[in-house]
Amino acid sequence: MAHPSQLGFQDAASPVMEELLYFHDHTLMIVFIISALVLYIIVVMVFTKLTNKLILDSQEIEIIWTLLPAMILILIALPSLRILYLMDEINDPHLTIKTMGHQWYWSYEYTDYEDLSFDSYMIPTQDLTPGQFRLLEADHRMVIPTDSPVRILISADDVLHSWAVPSLGIKMDAVPGRLNQTAFIISRPGVYYGQCSEICGANHSFMPIVVEAVPLEHFENWSSLMLEDA
Repeated sequence: MAHPSQLGFQDAASPVMEELLYFHDHTLMIVFIISALVLYIIVVMVFTKLTNKLILDSQEIEIIWTLLPAMILILIALPSLRILYLMDEINDPHLTIKTMGHQWYWSYEYTDYEDLSFDSYMIPTQDLTPGQFRLLEADHRMVIPTDSPVRILISADDVLHSWAVPSLGIKMDAVPGRLNQTAFIISRPGVYYGQCSEICGANHSFMPIVVEAVPLEHFENWSSLMLEDA
């Protein structure tokens, strides 16, 4: 998760987020190069007293500054389209979870099981135990297995919400009357935090999302215990 004074992204926990980080670095280097070139041209124009009459009306320069931006846009567009395709592709998920946004909590339903569903509320500050994070901990975590394709069906019961977990590269709107879907694979065990990223009312900032990734054997044990308690 993020820490104070952090300037970059959170560490990637899914292949899609790793691709997004690579694309961010790729685009940022292009921005740095363009900024340095523009700064150099401005400095030269301000401080030089010389004028080259050959470039006052040069067709070659006009061709260059027309084609060069087009090539740069292609270098940005092609990786971007590839990642968009990867994010929309959902192939044979091993697990499907239905997520509903409410004012102001989340509810999860494991549709592959008959009676496995629960609500997830934020833990109040006065009830936190040492080591837990304020405004980010939930009383019930969404537990999923690692290295397994998971599909998330997202909707809302009342107003607009948004299910977002930065380290997984996921941000999907929860719209009343509409069922959106996304998918991801978590590559390592851990606990990943997110929040509703749509302004949904007075308690908008109190809708944490906690995803706990565990090995498949532990997930099966957890689901069995949850079904017994139900």
